[in-house]
Order: sequence, then structure tokens, then C-alpha cells
Amino acid sequence: MNKILILDFGSQYTQLIARRIREMQVYCEIHPFTLSEQALRDFNPTGIILSGGPESVYLAPEVRAPETVFTIGCPVLAICYGMQTMAMQLGGNVIAGSAREFGFAEVTRTSTQNPLFANFSQPSLKVWMSHGDHVDQLPPGFVTLASSPSTPIAIMAHPDKQWYGVQFHPEVTHTEQGILLLHNFVREICHCTPDWATEGIIESSVRSIRDAVQKDHVVLGLSGGVDSAVVAALLHRAIDQQLTCLFVDTGLLRLNEGDELMALFANHFNVRVIRINAAPTFLDALAGVANPEQKRKIIGRLFVEIFEREAAKIVGAKWLAQGTIYPDVIESAGTKGNQAHTIKSHHNVGGLPEHMNLKLLEPLRLLFKDEVRKVGMELGLPRSMVYRHPFPGPGLAVRILGEIKPEYVNTLQQADAIFIKTLRDFGWYDKISQAFAVFLPVKSVGVVGDQRQYEYVIALRAVETTDFMTAQWARLPYDLLDHVARTIVNEVRGISRVVYDICGKPPATIEWE
Repeated sequence: MNKILILDFGSQYTQLIARRIREMQVYCEIHPFTLSEQALRDFNPTGIILSGGPESVYLAPEVRAPETVFTIGCPVLAICYGMQTMAMQLGGNVIAGSAREFGFAEVTRTSTQNPLFANFSQPSLKVWMSHGDHVDQLPPGFVTLASSPSTPIAIMAHPDKQWYGVQFHPEVTHTEQGILLLHNFVREICHCTPDWATEGIIESSVRSIRDAVQKDHVVLGLSGGVDSAVVAALLHRAIDQQLTCLFVDTGLLRLNEGDELMALFANHFNVRVIRINAAPTFLDALAGVANPEQKRKIIGRLFVEIFEREAAKIVGAKWLAQGTIYPDVIESAGTKGNQAHTIKSHHNVGGLPEHMNLKLLEPLRLLFKDEVRKVGMELGLPRSMVYRHPFPGPGLAVRILGEIKPEYVNTLQQADAIFIKTLRDFGWYDKISQAFAVFLPVKSVGVVGDQRQYEYVIALRAVETTDFMTAQWARLPYDLLDHVARTIVNEVRGISRVVYDICGKPPATIEWE
């Protein structure tokens, strides 16, 4: 199988590189630039990509590519910082620019014959720059393929060895023909064939699960999210009645979500699902707690305690299955070495408490979300579940600002359900990436039935994004927003005002807490 190795120097866009390559149906993995020479050789890459990163080759000379990258004999594409360290390591020179360059720049090709430019439609293109230093002297054997007014060597290449460096980020949507450039490197230069497809993923996963589990029993925490649902369907296909799902109902899910989950898996798929009604426990523990991080920690701790207690009752359980996916691993497991801060911690990454004595099974560990969705559809899960919008692990607890009260949860569930139903009715749900309602614990004056009301506020949030790293607020039609606002105020007691969030990410985050 073709394999592209991505060595990560800490760029915020590294996941995007991998996603672009997987979209070409070519397998790739992200590893830190500190990957050992033996591990690099064992991976046996068809091609190597060096990512960007926040460092300077002068301020952090230890942040460099393994020498094996340049001796293993496969094509190399170096992006941004990757280009700079390639140039320095191979005998070129890098200098600090007179000004840091962030945003759009226009790059003009000085060569049109290189395979990196196959099917390019124009001699110049707008690209996304994010750098301070740049290469000012080529290493021996390299030539300049493109330049810009501020970056004389914007693309360099060693034609004989098939080594390439680009100072901009081809993986982001802002760069014109950037995806084509990556495609040309992967398919035309590395000669990778599209052999990474959904059908093959399912077949190989089923074999791996059966080989690992044998006749043991597996326990899975079913949350209602896409990832755990796909794992449940995959395990059911692989081991059938050797699977038991535990559904810890925190009371913080969307309206009727728990019942829908039981109906799908327990009734339709005939999966053994044990539902634990833990809503009173969670709500009691959250009473009076307003800090978002404290809320997350309380929910995480309680969930683990309850899950452990119930899992211990399952006779013969030897494995714990989790819906860990590749972005979880990348963000939590330190694939970035020491060059980037952990983005967020995921409760299902990093191993198990030792006293549980369960082995870990993560069949989606190497898949991105879009690949997980495709697997779910192939396994027969309903589209409404597979393509539902993301939902945070702590549930509605982080969509209720401040303290959690049972009446707040009930109010938000109703308002959120109205918003989502309206989006579906107007044909907008699948056009946007994520939408939800937020309960604001502030009151405003309203007039209902000729009477003055002093009630709470609901905020609506809807965003469009390709990667969830950046996002734009969705330009929903006025008649849709009008319908949602009137319906919420009319049907949800305790709400006097509805507002719409028009902040992008950045500066705002997608979730409010």
C-alpha cells in the first residue's frame, strides 16, 4: 500500500495536510519530526512531507528533519518551516525577512515544465503565507520554481532527487490550486495510487478486531455521538453478541436523544445496550458550579466512575472499545513533539486506569471524521446520525453559561430542538457545519400577552467551516431566523429574547464555553 509520511514541526495546519491526502484515497500518517531513523525506515514511505511550524531555524536549530529523510530515496515536499530546515540542512541559507508575512501573497512561476505544476491553469496564483524567515540561498542542486516580491524563493526544487520546498501553505483553502499542487506531488511525483477506500477500511478493521478479541467480551461507552455510534456498528458486525454497550445518560443530551439512541441500537441493530440513568447524579454534582473547566472535570470524573462501576458487572469483559479518532490522537497524544501546545485533552486518549484491567480497542484510531462518516454509512447507520453536527463531550453543560440547573437544561433542550428542526425544514441543516442554541443566564424585558415579562435569553450559533480550525458565521435567511425566534419565544416558557451570534473563529470559538 502507498504511504505518505508527514513529519510535524508544530504547524496548526498539519492535520489539513493529512486530510487533503486522505481525500485523494491515499493513506498517510502524521508523526513528530523527532521520529527515530529506524521507525522512519520501518514506515517505508512512498513520499515524505515536512510540515510548517512556529520556530526559526536560528532560534531552534535542534528542530530539524531526520537525516534519513534525505537518504531514504523517496520524494520530499517541504512546507513553510519544513522548506527552511530543508534548505539549511542541505547547504542553503535562510534569513529573517524585513517583515513577517501573514495572509495572501501572489506567487509567479519561473518554470512551467515541472510535474509539481501539472494542469496548472495560470502562471501566477494567490497563496496563503505565514512566515517570518525565508530562504535566500538555494542548496546545491536546487532551482527556483516560483517567487513573489517579498519572497524571491517561494518554491524550490531539486529535480534529480525530487525534493521540493514551498514557502506557503498549499493545504489551506485560501491558496489557489494548492490542493492541485499536493495532488501533483502525491499522485504524479510519488506515483501513489488511490487504494485507501471505505470498503477496504471496514474489511481490514473487522479482521483486526476478530484477531485481537478472539472469544473475549468487549465493553463500549455509547454516547450518541458519531464516533461511538460507528464503533458500535463496526464491532457489532465483527463480533456480534460479544459486545455490550453502556449508555451513561448524563441528562445533558439533546431533546429525546437517549430514547433515539436506544431505539436505533437496542431495537434496530439488536445490540446489547445497558442504559444507566445518571442524570440526578450529574445535576447534583454540578449544582452551584459556574466555571467551565470545573464543569468539564466534574462530568469527566463522574462519567468514568459510573462507567467503571457498571463495566465491572459485565462477566467476561476483557476489552474496552473507544471512539478515538485520528484528530484526538494528534491533538492529545503529543504527535507534535515539543513544538506545539496541546490543543485540548480528550478523555478517551491516553490509556486506561490500571485498576480496570481492560485492554484498549480503538478501531477508528487512524481515521479522520469524514472517513468515519463514510464507514458509518457503509455499515447502515442512518444518515441523520452519521452526518449530525458535532456535540461536545460535556453536552449541554457547556452550552448553558454558568451554573447548571434542571430547568435551564429543559429550556435549552426545547429551544435547541426548535432551531435544529427549523434548519431541517428550511433545507439548511446540511449546508452548515454546526448549529446549536445557547442558554444565557441573563434576563431581558419582553412583552407577552400585553404583560411585561422579565425572562432569559437564547443565543443561536451556526457556522460554516471545512476543518473547525477557522469558521465563518452562517448567513442564514432572515425568514428562517424570524421563524426560529418567534417559535422559541412562543413555545418555550421562560424565554423573552433570541439573539444570533455573528462572530467568526477567530476571534470567537465555535462553542461558547
